[in-house]
Amino acid sequence: MLMRWEPLRDVLTLQRTMDRFLDEFLGRPLAQVEASWVLTPHIDLYETDDAIVLKATVPGVKPDDLQISITGDVLTLRGEVREDAEEEGATYYLRERRYGSFSRSIRLPAPVVADEAEATFEHGVLTLVLPKAEEARPKIIEVKGKKSKK
Repeated sequence: MLMRWEPLRDVLTLQRTMDRFLDEFLGRPLAQVEASWVLTPHIDLYETDDAIVLKATVPGVKPDDLQISITGDVLTLRGEVREDAEEEGATYYLRERRYGSFSRSIRLPAPVVADEAEATFEHGVLTLVLPKAEEARPKIIEVKGKKSKK
């Protein structure tokens, strides 16, 4: 039995297979991943004995356009990259810079005292120092030896 070859059908089948593979591999649809790469800030989050420290790269964002909130153990960073006005009379050959709002939420690894948080912004990097709550700080317990009886 001969079957007619339809190259478009084969290409579409390959595309669906690749989309399904990437969805399973990445855990979410590729379009969402691509959109998150555009405006979602890249974050480093680490812990010291006294604080949780977050560093977020937010190029093109002004400090006034950032909002940080903490609800329970979830920190949310929101911001907006504002579009520059187009140059009058200019002919654009590329327009790759992205503009718009973003939001990123992260579960904090330990309880913090949000009222004592300090946020600084320099060269497109937000640094947020969140002091740990007293119950989350390490406690040192002294070990005492027992005196032996003779």
